[in-house]
Amino acid sequence: MVKFFLSLVLSSVLSCGAGDAGPTKTRPASTTEGVIPAAERLAVYIPSLDGKNVALVVNQTSLVRDRHLLDTLLRMGINIKTIFAPEHGKRGKASAGELISDSRDAKTGLPVISLYGKKKKPSGADLEGIDVVVFDIQDVGVRFYTYISTLHYVMEACAENNVTLMVLDRPNPNGHYIDGPVLDTAFRSFVGMHPVPVVYGMTIGEYARMINGEGWLQGKKKCMLEVIPCKNYTHDSYYELPVRPSPNLPDMRAILLYPSTCWFEGTTLSLGRGTEKPFQYIGHPDLKSNFSFTPNPNEGAKDPPLKGQKCYGADLSHLTIGSLRDRRAMDLTYLLDFYSRMKAVNSRFFIENNFFDKLAGSDRLRKQILDGYGEEEIRKTWKKGLETFAILRQKYLLYP
Repeated sequence: MVKFFLSLVLSSVLSCGAGDAGPTKTRPASTTEGVIPAAERLAVYIPSLDGKNVALVVNQTSLVRDRHLLDTLLRMGINIKTIFAPEHGKRGKASAGELISDSRDAKTGLPVISLYGKKKKPSGADLEGIDVVVFDIQDVGVRFYTYISTLHYVMEACAENNVTLMVLDRPNPNGHYIDGPVLDTAFRSFVGMHPVPVVYGMTIGEYARMINGEGWLQGKKKCMLEVIPCKNYTHDSYYELPVRPSPNLPDMRAILLYPSTCWFEGTTLSLGRGTEKPFQYIGHPDLKSNFSFTPNPNEGAKDPPLKGQKCYGADLSHLTIGSLRDRRAMDLTYLLDFYSRMKAVNSRFFIENNFFDKLAGSDRLRKQILDGYGEEEIRKTWKKGLETFAILRQKYLLYP
């Protein structure tokens, strides 16, 4: 009877265009080239959840068209027991680095367990009685974006507790290239856990396959992993995200600039947190230029660096999406140029805790900048690591 009911509901949802069938005219205008995220392929994965106790790892990006995955699954009779939330929380509004407490979902009363508060990994008690954990979060394909670290810990918990992990795959907006230094595991942290380059060119489902396949979980355990793939996606597909993946990535320009500008998180400069253009403005009060901005607290940056101070620097918000995609590489000129400008006015560039080294995955890049290396000299030192990773990556790709 339950299966019959589910088939009726599934038919109803699919007829509205939420799966592989149905008219595409109801698809949000921001979804391009006919790419269908796995969450929308209900007919593919709902049978695996029928009759199971299910936990979700979700946030505001976990959409089946314009409906949240939680609401969609509940409507279809799936037994959701627990919700896990990553950095920025289930609604994606908490500031970067802001610790989040456990709570209850206001609509359903389900427990929401924070994986960015007292702990980053589900406990055995959290997973007691759970048959399947469904992971559905939009990644942006950059090593220091913490959702892949949350993925690692969820996989590890599932492996330790014999729980299946189902990853509903989503397109990677930076999936069309690989670039940057490969992480030295001596510098492992929550903003970089694996020996991969800064931009790794894989969807989160492909990345999960690599974590499993390379034995990167504690004790080299293997997670019972099922990846539901996207449809009509290739690594060259342009997919415009329908919602911001985190508070300070408000649009596609910021997402494409993120690999090139997030370095400033490890410096004394502002990268625009507390403005309308985070990751698109760069500046400092000690510099002089025709462009200025003033960071102030807002919903996604409650205490932004250089709060209330007028910063002079660069506005990258004029760059076109096409030019950023066509580059197929990070742009180090911003980093090297602002280092030179800060040095010229005798202002400190790197913050004292060497957070920059965690972003870079070693202390090598910081030392190269201090030693006056140019971009091409720096890139030569990445070449061998990138070539080795490109071969490794091929084993786990699901898309051309």
